[in-house]
Amino acid sequence: MPLIEAVPPVRGRRGRPRRRPDRLYADRGYDHDKYRRQVRAVGITPVIARRGTEHGSGLGVHRWVVEQSFALLHWFRRLRIRWEIRDDIHEAFLSLACSIICWRRLKNVAHC
Repeated sequence: MPLIEAVPPVRGRRGRPRRRPDRLYADRGYDHDKYRRQVRAVGITPVIARRGTEHGSGLGVHRWVVEQSFALLHWFRRLRIRWEIRDDIHEAFLSLACSIICWRRLKNVAHC
């Protein structure tokens, strides 16, 4: 719940109030009625795979994006294993890595 509460509201159209995301995607590790109730109480619909069911719930489509992002960040050796003690320095390297990844992607799109 602290992670969900830390997520900033999603911006809507100009002039509309900000709101939280509509859905929360999670894997089987979070399949418990307690977590579902807590997420619903905040106004978010939980999309959590059930334990004991076959794979193919469709969550892999969304999860692949997250896994790809982690793989891209692991290109940078300094982020693969965290050596910095201070959070602000680590966050600065993370922001720099995200900027480099976006720049490389935009550069490749411009050449196509």
